[in-house]
Amino acid sequence: MIEPLKVLIIEDEALLAMELESLVEDAGHSVVGWATSSTEAMAMADATEADIVFVDIHLSDGPSGIDVAKYIGERKSSTVVFMTANPKRIPDHFAGAIGVIAKPYTMNGLTSALRYLQEGVRRPPPVSARPAGFTLSPAFETAWAPAA
Repeated sequence: MIEPLKVLIIEDEALLAMELESLVEDAGHSVVGWATSSTEAMAMADATEADIVFVDIHLSDGPSGIDVAKYIGERKSSTVVFMTANPKRIPDHFAGAIGVIAKPYTMNGLTSALRYLQEGVRRPPPVSARPAGFTLSPAFETAWAPAA
């Protein structure tokens, strides 16, 4: 069995963050914390050891999730995944994020994405098919492409 993921949630809507925390834990992973603003997110990223960081683009202090993704990518070994209802706001280079899960997501979609990410983080590249609703960044599209 592959080791469970440690997940940090960056989401400004408390109910969504709690729901995501519950879904992550139900899938067998642990949540190391969550933050609602870019300032909290950067401090939390520095204070925790997360494998995956789910980052919303629009946080309580504005559309700063992209800055948070860049910050984490430059300083941490965590893998950033955007979770947003506005995927068109993600820059072409994905600000260092591995991909995006579009909101609204389903429980099955999130569970499949977590399994795929777990494989990719623990034993790259993933062996599972990329789940619907999960888009890889161009950089990881090549690295995690299925073997032909």
